[in-house]
Amino acid sequence: MSPYELYVYSAIGLLTVCSLVTRAGFAVFGDYLPLPDSLRRALRFAPVAALTAIIVPEILPWAPGEGPRFDVRLLAAVIAVLVYFRTRSAVLVIISGMLALWGLRWVAG
Repeated sequence: MSPYELYVYSAIGLLTVCSLVTRAGFAVFGDYLPLPDSLRRALRFAPVAALTAIIVPEILPWAPGEGPRFDVRLLAAVIAVLVYFRTRSAVLVIISGMLALWGLRWVAG
């Protein structure tokens, strides 16, 4: 085994251990290390913040160095949000957003 392969395998192993410890840490040690209520309240918003950080840069209608422009992704996202407010169904949001995106891309050609 070459030093490069050893480096790669050890990096993969260490990252696996780190991922396992950080993900399973609260399940294993949660009873022994209770979180303060303020931190528990703040952690409720972590999934929403992560999802927003992923979605918003994708639907913004501008790119670095360019001015605002029309983009069908923003309009499809607005349609999906309207469907959510009307139905409160995550499945319908995904379906309507994708159908709107495909339809708008087909029309825009």
